[in-house]
Amino acid sequence: MKFQTTHSLTRFIWLSITAAVVTITLKTAAYILTGSIGLLSDALESIVNLAAAVFALFMIKLAEKPADQGHLYGHTKAEYFSSIFEGILIVIAAVTIGFSALERIINPQPIAQPAIGILISAVSTAINFAVAIILLNVGRRYKSITLVSDGHHLMTDVWTSVGAVAGVLLVALTDIRIIDPLIALAITGNIIRTGYSIMKQSMTGLLDASLPKEETDKISSILDSYCQEGISYHGLRSRRSAMQSFMSVHILVPGKWSVQKGHDLLERIEKDLSSQLPGLNVFTHLEPLEDPKSHEDITLDRRI
Repeated sequence: MKFQTTHSLTRFIWLSITAAVVTITLKTAAYILTGSIGLLSDALESIVNLAAAVFALFMIKLAEKPADQGHLYGHTKAEYFSSIFEGILIVIAAVTIGFSALERIINPQPIAQPAIGILISAVSTAINFAVAIILLNVGRRYKSITLVSDGHHLMTDVWTSVGAVAGVLLVALTDIRIIDPLIALAITGNIIRTGYSIMKQSMTGLLDASLPKEETDKISSILDSYCQEGISYHGLRSRRSAMQSFMSVHILVPGKWSVQKGHDLLERIEKDLSSQLPGLNVFTHLEPLEDPKSHEDITLDRRI
């Protein structure tokens, strides 16, 4: 059984794009007014947000396309390419910010109109925080790595903004100009960490990683409950593919059972698993319990 969302998730990407355009405008204005390298780093990351969101829009549309003859398991893995692209952009932005911060350490500059800069940055931070919470909640609900990655990226942007505002405020209070670029360097480290985490998660998905332990434990628990009916199972395998997940299992039943009885059991098992784990595509294989050959094909590499 296949889990589908009622509406396209692209509307949430459009929300991210709109937020990026608004915050870029606000943060650029804040940088121009103050000259703060911290606020410049904040504006640069929002530009990355916009580029990543536009690419994510195309990948979400591709991922939501139904399965076809050339892609029988669907197109959901397209989401991983979006996340990898976003991670790369994050790292590039971080490097750019880092070089700008180093230049300001060598040549510190005063902060102009700090109050206006802080106010503008606070507004953009509130926008990003609200959108990030929405993306994270929806992404987790529908198991969309694109929305989750974009949400984490925006949340990083929130902390970047907080750091930038702190830098402007501290420079205004102490007149120690080097504080601003030092905070920008700290922001750079946080951005790189986020980018690495997003790329690592995406690469794991492309390598067909198994479902999380809590999900496989739930699957095993459901299958164990059916063993009371005199059956057994083995060869359980699973994998995640962005919004979808897949599992296969061999169900062993008494050889004297009719084909219809075995088929009815598999229908019950598949329905139970799919209802308990939305988005799970279940593949079952029926085998006779007494036949020794039923126990010969349970290796991970079944070509052997």
